[in-house]
Formats: sequence, C-alpha cells, structure tokens
Amino acid sequence: MIHIMLGTRAQLIKMAPIMMKLDKENLPYNFIYTGQHRCTIDDLLREFRLRQPDRVLYRGGDRVTVLQTVLWLVRVLVKCMVDRRGIFGRPAPGIVLVHGDTLSTIVGAVAGRMARLRVGHVESGLRSFNLRHPFPEELIRICVFRLSHALYCPGRWALRNVESLGRESIDTVANTLADTLAFACRAESMRDHIPNDPFGLVSLHRYENIFSGRRFDRILGQIEAVAVEYPLLFVLHPSTESQLRRLGLYHRLDRHPGITLRRRYGYCRFVSLLQAARFVITDGGSIQEECTYLGKPCLLMRDATERLDGLEANVRLSRFDPASVEDFVRNHESYRRRPVVQTACASDRIVDHVRRYASAGAP
Repeated sequence: MIHIMLGTRAQLIKMAPIMMKLDKENLPYNFIYTGQHRCTIDDLLREFRLRQPDRVLYRGGDRVTVLQTVLWLVRVLVKCMVDRRGIFGRPAPGIVLVHGDTLSTIVGAVAGRMARLRVGHVESGLRSFNLRHPFPEELIRICVFRLSHALYCPGRWALRNVESLGRESIDTVANTLADTLAFACRAESMRDHIPNDPFGLVSLHRYENIFSGRRFDRILGQIEAVAVEYPLLFVLHPSTESQLRRLGLYHRLDRHPGITLRRRYGYCRFVSLLQAARFVITDGGSIQEECTYLGKPCLLMRDATERLDGLEANVRLSRFDPASVEDFVRNHESYRRRPVVQTACASDRIVDHVRRYASAGAP
C-alpha cells in the first residue's frame, strides 16, 4: 500500500502532482493529514481536484506560536505511537511518502518506521550545510535522510549529497514543484487581485526570520526602504501576520504608502501574482524554485540556502546586507531570465518507482 503523509500547504502543493497521477492511474493510496496547517488546505484540495484525507491526525486550527507547534507535535507523535493500525491499516507491505523538511516530514518518517513500512523521502538530498540556516529544516533533513529507505532527489547535486548514506537514491531530475507550476500556469485564474501598476511581491515566513524579533525588525526595515522607491505587495503567511501583530509591527507596515498587505491566496491565484510581479523578495525555498522556472528576478532574504536553483542567475542571496538589497532592486531587470522549459516529469518518475506498492494490501 502507498501511504502519503503531509501536513503543510507547501507539502500539499508539491505532492499534488504525485497524488493526481495516482488518481489518474487508479492506483490506491492512503492520504494521511497531520494537521500542521489548516488555513487554505481545503481550498488547495479543491484547486487540485484531490479528495479529502483518509486519516486526519489533528483537527485544530493553525499553530502560529512556538508553544502551539510543540503541543501539536506531541499530540501527533503520541497518536502515531498508539494508533498505528488506525493510521496505516492492517500490517502489509507498503511505503510512506513524506516530503521536504517540515515537522510533518519527521513525524511521517518516524511513524512509518514504527509501523515497519518503507519510507520514501520526496525532495531529498537538499542541503544548506548550515544547521542554523534554515533552522530547524536543515536538522530535519539530515534526520529524515537516515530514516528513509528511498530518497527521491531533484537532480544530480542533491543525489551526490546523499550517496554516502547507502540508501536507494532516485534522480527525479527536477522538483515535483515544476509539475505543480505547469498545472497552475495552464489553469484559468481570476486576475482581479493583480495591481494595474508595476509592483514587487514580498513573502516571508521562515522560522529563523520571523521568530527572531531583532532579525524580523531588520528585514522589515529593509522592506520599508525598498517600498519608498518601488511599490510592494506583501502577501502574509498566517504566522507572519501573527508575529507582526504580536510585535506591534502590523500597523507600521499597513500605514506605509508603498506597501499593500494581502492575506494568502490559493496556489493558482498566487502564481498569477508571481507572473505579474516585476521582482520577488522572499525567504521561501519553494518560491525561489518557482521564480527560477519562471525566470523571475528573486531576492532571497536568507544567509544560506539548500537549493542551487537560480543562484547567480535570476536569484540573489541577500545575506541581509542593505547594500545588496538596494542593488538588487535598482538592477532587478538584469536578473530576469528566460523561463525554464522543464521536460522531465518528476512526479511520473516517483509514481513509477512506488507503483509496486499500490496493490500490496489496502488499509
């Protein structure tokens, strides 16, 4: 049996093409949802025409504080320990697919191991080689590499990063995000949310950025300086909005004449914003990849990244240097590249590999 365990918006976006492929080929799978994120998950399921989860491990709201996240993690891990049969069904050969570097990734890998199932890690092999940037994602990746049996690596560089571990490593050539992005670009989406005038797009959400008051204030100061020269549309992740309000910074940004604050969109509508923006300022690895596929100028607000996508081409690593930020915005057109035409279908390669588990005992 194929089990897919995920819990965040980004994981669903990147696993959606695998799940759509399984549905198209009538290959059964058990969709387990950890509940790490709740906001917009139902909208995404409708957007990708996916069914509701078969198992839900937590039904509370989004966790926007560290304490809420820790309590969620404890509850989900306990449930995985005491209710393995309810989550994975009767004992049978199978594989648990987990994705990326979130807390749900480590939960899925540990739960799969406890249920004596194989674990397959999608988007494996990515490394920043810096435990602090990003934190805790880099540490989670290192742990999941070792807990997994099959590592689905998006390219030769990622493959080389795990070759010494002795695991079965599969080169998917590209990231499954390329398949999702292609789906979104084909989909019809309303454009009433896109500004008529030129704008830059901002999206920030990483733990090490928003939960450090000093760093968050420093980043926002750089964003405000950019907005004096160029209008910005700031799309807020729920945890980012929560931190802005907790730190008393929300109204400061809201009153800035060059900044427009927006709540988070569905995936296809966000992609249409991404396509329309002149440049993007973000700390998200997925958005870094999307910008690379689209050839979009991207300023990455981080000290280090686990992805090589677009670096020194359309992507500039800011390292939080004000001069670097100013230079990027002033010269952002020089970072524009032609869109990358991705012919490799990572989702097909993964589904072809896990197909052997499809009929091995339904839960």
